[in-house]
Amino acid sequence: MSKPAILALEDGSVFHGIAIGADGLTSGEVVFNTAMTGYQEILTDPSYTRQIVTLTYPHIGNTGINAEDIESGSIAAAGLVIRDLPLMVSSFRSEQSLSDYLKSQNVLGIADIDTRRLTRILRDKGAQNGAILAGADAEGDGAVARALDAAKAFPGLKGMDLAKEVSCKAPYEWTEGEWTLGQGYADTTQGERPYHVVAFDYGVKFNILRMLAARGCRLTVVPAQTSAADVLAMNPDGVFLANGPGDPEPCDYAIKAIQEVLEADIPLFGICLGHQLLALASGAKTLKMSHGHHGANHPVQDLDTGKVMITSQNHGFAADETTLPANLRATHRSLFDGTLQGIERTDRAAFSFQGHPEASPGPRDVAPLFDRFVAMMQARR
Repeated sequence: MSKPAILALEDGSVFHGIAIGADGLTSGEVVFNTAMTGYQEILTDPSYTRQIVTLTYPHIGNTGINAEDIESGSIAAAGLVIRDLPLMVSSFRSEQSLSDYLKSQNVLGIADIDTRRLTRILRDKGAQNGAILAGADAEGDGAVARALDAAKAFPGLKGMDLAKEVSCKAPYEWTEGEWTLGQGYADTTQGERPYHVVAFDYGVKFNILRMLAARGCRLTVVPAQTSAADVLAMNPDGVFLANGPGDPEPCDYAIKAIQEVLEADIPLFGICLGHQLLALASGAKTLKMSHGHHGANHPVQDLDTGKVMITSQNHGFAADETTLPANLRATHRSLFDGTLQGIERTDRAAFSFQGHPEASPGPRDVAPLFDRFVAMMQARR
């Protein structure tokens, strides 16, 4: 743990620390996440593609890594920034250290920097393009300049279509249910599965699929660029729009497909990027947020009931509530900054939520959204 590392931001800020992952250079949008736990789920969330994640909680890596707590097939984040990496791992489920995990997937990380200073920069100035330089390349007189050049060269996420890059390449069936201590993940093929749901994969998290499967859904996951005609030919009872990274506006293929699915009046449910895409497909607009929402302690209010839920969030773009057309109404709003968190169509069986109801910070505050989707499919029958 003695290799040097440098984190540079486009505004000229430079942080010196130690490398805790692979050697080399990586760049992306630097964001901060305020969650105290779940670093493995955060790293493997496809919504963090092309982003360097700063974790504000100081001790990261305490419980190691295990094969069960992943949200996709590999680390999606472009890099990891932390304050302190404990050298001792304490968990009966641990199979690997965080440092070894990063190295095994060729992902860069930096520790021993002032993450409080970094977070204040990101909070006050907004998410910054940045770069991590680690290992031998981080030594010498020109290292800082190379890191700064890489940070300034990153084009930013605005206008970047990443959904089709992280999506699956071919359709597949999903059968894994929810996890139970001592038993692992359930096999849902042994129970009744009365509803066929086709899920557009824009960067879907595994636990979303597990929660749908646990509620009697037979899941077919399809690539992001799948046409509506192909989806409708599968005769689904419902269509799901997954989370994912990047800017929703360039995803014209997804917007077109969603509009055609809406015309078929099949129950539709979207999360995160899927929420933003439903808004765009319905005639609303989206906007780039200053530093986004990344954390597991975000209060969101249900505008119909007044109930406040504690939610997990991970997004840098949002649907613009001021642009909602007459057939789209707001259902949820963030109590942090008032941004739109939920919408529903008044003329179709379609709704969406910006946060991540599968991440369970409440721990079950937002899970009823999955039940609502199932109820819509049942009602349509």
